[in-house]
Amino acid sequence: MNVYSVDKIRNVCVMGHGGDGKTSLIESMLYMTKATDRMGKIADGNTVCDYDPEEIRRKFSISTTVAPVEYGGCKINMLDTPGFFDFEGEVLSALRVCESGLIVVPGKSGPSVGTEKAWKRLADAGKPCMFYISKIDEEHSDYYTSLHKLQKAFGPSVCPIVVPIFEGNRETVGVVDCVVRKAYRMEGNQRVEIPIPEHMVERVDQHRAALCENIAELSEDLMERYFAGEEFSDEELIAGLRQGVLERVIIPTFCGTVATGIGTIALLKGICDYMPSPDQGAVEVCEEGEDLVEVACNPNGTPCAFVFKTTADQYGRFSYFKVVAGSVKQDMTLLNHRMDGIEKIGHIYSICGKKSTEVKEITCGDIGAVSKLATTKTGDTLSMSVRAVNLDGIPFAPACYSQAVSPKTKGGEEKIAAGLAKLADEDPTFTFTINKETHQSILSGSGDIHLDVICSKLKSRFGAEAVLSAPTVPYREKIRKKVTVEGKHKKQSGGHGQYGHVKMEFSPYPDGDFLFEEHIFGGSVPKNFHPAVEKGIREAMEHGVLAGYPMVGLKADLLDGSYHDVDSNELSFKMAAKLAYKAGIPQANPVIMEPICSMKVYIPDSYMGDVIGDINKRRGRIMGMNPTDDGQEIVAEVPMAEISDYAITLRSMTQGRGSFISQFERYEDAPPAVQEKVIAAAQEEA
Repeated sequence: MNVYSVDKIRNVCVMGHGGDGKTSLIESMLYMTKATDRMGKIADGNTVCDYDPEEIRRKFSISTTVAPVEYGGCKINMLDTPGFFDFEGEVLSALRVCESGLIVVPGKSGPSVGTEKAWKRLADAGKPCMFYISKIDEEHSDYYTSLHKLQKAFGPSVCPIVVPIFEGNRETVGVVDCVVRKAYRMEGNQRVEIPIPEHMVERVDQHRAALCENIAELSEDLMERYFAGEEFSDEELIAGLRQGVLERVIIPTFCGTVATGIGTIALLKGICDYMPSPDQGAVEVCEEGEDLVEVACNPNGTPCAFVFKTTADQYGRFSYFKVVAGSVKQDMTLLNHRMDGIEKIGHIYSICGKKSTEVKEITCGDIGAVSKLATTKTGDTLSMSVRAVNLDGIPFAPACYSQAVSPKTKGGEEKIAAGLAKLADEDPTFTFTINKETHQSILSGSGDIHLDVICSKLKSRFGAEAVLSAPTVPYREKIRKKVTVEGKHKKQSGGHGQYGHVKMEFSPYPDGDFLFEEHIFGGSVPKNFHPAVEKGIREAMEHGVLAGYPMVGLKADLLDGSYHDVDSNELSFKMAAKLAYKAGIPQANPVIMEPICSMKVYIPDSYMGDVIGDINKRRGRIMGMNPTDDGQEIVAEVPMAEISDYAITLRSMTQGRGSFISQFERYEDAPPAVQEKVIAAAQEEA
């Protein structure tokens, strides 16, 4: 592949709902530009972008793939992103290094939830956008209905640039470019110009007039010429479109069918003509001391690269990066500011799907990959040590769905932990922790499909079979009244025996987990045995008397006791304290406490009733509601036991539009019915 200057590079994030045709569109682009000699199909598992075994088996994209296309003197880096919401982290990674987005919408159903989310992400990032209406040749597909739905949802800035030519029973035979007023059809993979059908001339003129009206709003000079009836030239339209796209006041809309390649070349030309190059994108900003400084996209600047994706397997790591300034060359030494470590850039590659081609240099604005970086992870910045730069990372959403993970066969814990550590390099959106209370390994991610994919990768890559199950809720136990009891440990077995005797008072302690005091008079229990008594109580508190959960909120007073000059020792008094605990706690009205989480749920207004009703069913309490730019924020407190599947339920209730965050808040007494259920489960397990 040729080396391109920064103004001839386009980095485009391909977005949309799952199944809308993103991967197939890129496959058509590669084939039409002769980057591949055959057009792969998702059903056959031979596409360039979906090459991972899991993607081939499941028949949908799981991770972002880079597919560069050369057309019209430009290099277009197409970043194919997953459409399923469990893999939104991959979309955020790709969007971080792209200057624009292409949203794919099917002609049959029109815009969906995935379309809305892609639009919002691009709008929040302030990045230009295009629409591509796909599958216009399928049965029941309706291009103009889909176009009108887009205009209704996203405003009159949605302008058709390319419209289809239909013949007979709505067979797509070509497209018309409304900007230059030319029609084309395909002969093999060659585009041939044809006359515009007579029945379409008026419609094409209407689209071009609407386009001229949008462009006229860009400046007073253009507005005056427009109202004077002066017609814009093709070159002025293209220049105006480019400016309008950059300012997000014009959203060009293309269409086509990937099976025949109709519309693909027009889309490629549109990307080259209208989409911004890296030096026209948003300026990168970083902290330098207490000041914010700009990092210009300058080919002659100090080399700086941002790592946006990592792949890992048993052979090592592959880091994908975008060159923000300067250029990255082989054998260059760069600094990772976050780790304060030096990285030697060895072999660097140009990437197309799973194919890597070694090159000597990745130029400014372009995307490449490097192998065997020691400490660099996704979201890190590599720069020259003379100007250490640390760019903003990728704003991944926190994990919201957790499951306990365990090995299918005994002794596989280490294999699972090692495999997850390597997978975490390429997927920063999941976490793996060990709960010290329940002794369970907890895997947290974006949803059930996300965790299922991780477990499948564990098995296929690392030979570690894992089983997922609902995590154990870390309940607590406490007492509600004061009791006074005695504990005596006496054992004689020849020679020195064991003797310890304590009188204890147990009472509720609302100010903390545990408080030990002694009120001994006359030395009935020597001071050197007091720590042993405290230790005995602490050890006993690890297991409550109702369901075996840890005891909290306990105050233990040592009131009295007795000892033996010869047989008393620390172990004896520790055992005596445990006996007092076991005798006294059941008399102190023990109760089970459950963890309560604070939640913030973000939803459109139309789902308010359903979501609040569901929270109430989960024994939640609505604490308040706050309006947001696109809906409502519901603030609630819900028992942890009731939200293990909430990520899936909320997604189902809101068709994927809702999201939430939660965190542990405090413990509260569980209702009697819940206590009975927890105790019964503990007895059954025992």
